[in-house]
Amino acid sequence: MPNPVLGVFFHWLGGLASGSFYVPYRGVKFWSWETYWLAGGFFSWIIAPWVLAGFMTRDLTAVLGEAPPNAVMWCYVFGAMWGLGGLTFGLTMRYLGMSLGMAVALGYCAAFGTLVPPIFNGTFMSQVVGTQSGRVILFGVAVCLIGIAIAGLAGISKEREMPEDKKKEAIKEFNLKKGILVATFSGVMSASMSYGLAAGDPIKAITLNHGTPILWQGLPVLVIVLFGGFTTNLIWCVILNVRNKTGHEYISPRLATAERGTVSVPMLANYLFCALAGTTWYMQFFFYSMGETQMGAYKFSSWTLHMASIIIFSTLWGIGLKEWSGTSAKTKRLLTLALAVLIGSTVIVGYGNYLGTTSATGH
Repeated sequence: MPNPVLGVFFHWLGGLASGSFYVPYRGVKFWSWETYWLAGGFFSWIIAPWVLAGFMTRDLTAVLGEAPPNAVMWCYVFGAMWGLGGLTFGLTMRYLGMSLGMAVALGYCAAFGTLVPPIFNGTFMSQVVGTQSGRVILFGVAVCLIGIAIAGLAGISKEREMPEDKKKEAIKEFNLKKGILVATFSGVMSASMSYGLAAGDPIKAITLNHGTPILWQGLPVLVIVLFGGFTTNLIWCVILNVRNKTGHEYISPRLATAERGTVSVPMLANYLFCALAGTTWYMQFFFYSMGETQMGAYKFSSWTLHMASIIIFSTLWGIGLKEWSGTSAKTKRLLTLALAVLIGSTVIVGYGNYLGTTSATGH
């Protein structure tokens, strides 16, 4: 029987992983963005999905071999579309920082990723609007979007208040206009992950037929979806490596820099930080797939819980990394309100799912 409380907990763990993954990248020295993004991506999109799916599920290769070609195709296509959002998500962090960048990009991502699947499946009016539990969940989604909007207002207020040197100290490449444009594109395209996971439902059924526990049924789907994301990220990063002449960074222990001349690159540390960042990033969907299994008939609401949790933890990281130092009491109140509203949204969505499970069992 689904357990929405456990599901919310898993989504919080996923949010913690996603909200934290960018922190290890700060330890990478003398590598360009495209180099450390691709290095970490090998762990995010290839190594971690295959290792954990192979370890936690039964007959992984047989399951993938039996998967319907149509389901595999759409999982891959949506994964590739998500990959476009994922690679620009990294740029969003560069231009806006963790707090504001996450709020803007994930606002779009939450709206599109949560509402489009039930609309596309034709269950929005009957299953969502037409039931008490569905309406409570829909209200929770609206509260989440309000919280995201408040977080965005806090970020804009911070941007107006902070002196230029403080902005550059906290976020070296801060650029509000460029960041907003990139974040918008990233958020809309990143919602494709939700579509890809939904397209993998037939594969989940095959996974269960092979004896895999319900909790791990989504892991083989992640292998396919993330391979699609790997494709687009690989192409773009290699293009940047060629264009910026940075391809040698993967193997060069010494690099020439404009600021410091020739420097020694901590190759082992760089790869370890990338491995940590990439694996941490993957864990968001590892826990997401677990949480989704506990949300019953309203598993589409998982995306809202995921987005809210990411913003909560990324904002806390932003505070810890002093991205909000020097801001006014008004801005900090907005930030506190945003966190409170987002936490409240996860409670409301979880309660809506609880109503759905109790009505289904007649209790």
